[in-house]
Amino acid sequence: MALEINDSNFNELIINSGKPAIVDFTAAWCGPCRAVSPIIEELSIEYADKAVIGKVDVDSCPEITSKFGIRNIPTILFFKNGEIIDKLVGAASKQVFTTKLTAIL
Repeated sequence: MALEINDSNFNELIINSGKPAIVDFTAAWCGPCRAVSPIIEELSIEYADKAVIGKVDVDSCPEITSKFGIRNIPTILFFKNGEIIDKLVGAASKQVFTTKLTAIL
Protein backbone atom coordinates (compact mmCIF):
# COMPACT_ATOMS: atom_id res chain seq x y z
CA MET A 1 0.00 0.00 0.00
CA ALA A 2 1.28 3.47 -0.89
CA LEU A 3 2.50 5.50 2.08
CA GLU A 4 0.52 8.50 3.25
CA ILE A 5 3.07 11.29 3.08
CA ASN A 6 2.53 14.65 4.77
CA ASP A 7 4.37 17.83 5.68
CA SER A 8 5.81 16.31 8.86
CA ASN A 9 7.04 12.94 7.56
CA PHE A 10 8.18 13.86 4.01
CA ASN A 11 11.89 14.24 4.80
CA GLU A 12 12.01 11.03 6.81
CA LEU A 13 10.12 8.88 4.29
CA ILE A 14 11.38 10.35 1.00
CA ILE A 15 14.49 12.50 1.31
CA ASN A 16 16.30 10.38 3.93
CA SER A 17 14.98 6.95 2.93
CA GLY A 18 18.04 5.84 0.98
CA LYS A 19 15.79 4.39 -1.72
CA PRO A 20 14.42 5.80 -4.96
CA ALA A 21 10.94 7.23 -4.43
CA ILE A 22 7.77 8.14 -6.29
CA VAL A 23 5.52 10.78 -4.74
CA ASP A 24 2.03 11.25 -6.15
CA PHE A 25 0.57 14.69 -5.38
CA THR A 26 -3.16 14.09 -5.45
CA ALA A 27 -6.60 15.10 -4.16
CA ALA A 28 -9.79 13.15 -3.52
CA TRP A 29 -11.86 15.44 -5.78
CA CYS A 30 -9.50 15.09 -8.79
CA GLY A 31 -10.74 12.75 -11.56
CA PRO A 32 -7.34 12.10 -13.20
CA CYS A 33 -5.89 11.50 -9.73
CA ARG A 34 -8.44 8.74 -9.17
CA ALA A 35 -7.32 7.17 -12.47
CA VAL A 36 -3.66 7.18 -11.35
CA SER A 37 -4.32 5.97 -7.81
CA PRO A 38 -4.69 2.22 -8.63
CA ILE A 39 -1.42 2.35 -10.58
CA ILE A 40 0.39 3.91 -7.64
CA GLU A 41 -1.04 1.23 -5.35
CA GLU A 42 0.07 -1.57 -7.69
CA LEU A 43 3.57 -0.12 -7.95
CA SER A 44 3.82 0.20 -4.17
CA ILE A 45 3.27 -3.56 -3.91
CA GLU A 46 5.42 -4.59 -6.87
CA TYR A 47 8.39 -2.40 -5.85
CA ALA A 48 7.98 -2.62 -2.06
CA ASP A 49 11.58 -3.74 -1.47
CA LYS A 50 13.16 -1.47 -4.09
CA ALA A 51 11.47 1.93 -3.81
CA VAL A 52 9.37 4.13 -1.57
CA ILE A 53 6.01 4.95 -3.13
CA GLY A 54 3.58 7.34 -1.55
CA LYS A 55 0.88 9.95 -1.92
CA VAL A 56 0.56 13.55 -0.75
CA ASP A 57 -2.93 15.02 -0.38
CA VAL A 58 -2.44 18.56 -1.68
CA ASP A 59 -5.41 19.86 0.31
CA SER A 60 -4.03 18.75 3.67
CA CYS A 61 -0.31 19.30 2.97
CA PRO A 62 0.13 22.88 1.77
CA GLU A 63 3.75 23.17 2.92
CA ILE A 64 5.16 20.32 0.85
CA THR A 65 2.86 21.11 -2.07
CA SER A 66 4.12 24.69 -2.14
CA LYS A 67 7.76 23.67 -1.63
CA PHE A 68 7.71 21.69 -4.87
CA GLY A 69 5.59 24.20 -6.79
CA ILE A 70 2.76 21.77 -7.45
CA ARG A 71 0.15 23.63 -9.51
CA ASN A 72 -1.51 20.79 -11.43
CA ILE A 73 -2.55 17.40 -10.18
CA PRO A 74 -1.82 14.64 -10.43
CA THR A 75 1.87 15.50 -10.39
CA ILE A 76 4.23 12.63 -9.74
CA LEU A 77 7.79 13.36 -8.66
CA PHE A 78 10.56 10.79 -8.94
CA PHE A 79 13.36 11.06 -6.38
CA LYS A 80 16.80 9.48 -6.20
CA ASN A 81 19.27 10.25 -3.41
CA GLY A 82 16.82 12.81 -2.08
CA GLU A 83 16.76 14.82 -5.32
CA ILE A 84 14.00 15.14 -7.93
CA ILE A 85 15.23 13.50 -11.10
CA ASP A 86 12.00 13.19 -13.08
CA LYS A 87 8.45 14.52 -13.11
CA LEU A 88 5.16 13.50 -14.65
CA VAL A 89 2.12 15.78 -14.78
CA GLY A 90 -1.28 14.28 -15.53
CA ALA A 91 -2.55 10.76 -15.86
CA ALA A 92 -0.41 8.16 -17.64
CA SER A 93 -0.34 4.43 -18.21
CA LYS A 94 1.28 1.98 -15.82
CA GLN A 95 3.95 1.35 -18.47
CA VAL A 96 5.03 5.00 -18.32
CA PHE A 97 5.37 4.81 -14.53
CA THR A 98 7.22 1.49 -14.70
CA THR A 99 9.67 2.80 -17.30
CA LYS A 100 10.45 5.91 -15.25
CA LEU A 101 10.77 3.94 -12.04
CA THR A 102 13.01 1.29 -13.58
CA ALA A 103 15.29 4.03 -14.89
CA ILE A 104 15.99 5.30 -11.36
CA LEU A 105 16.51 1.93 -9.67
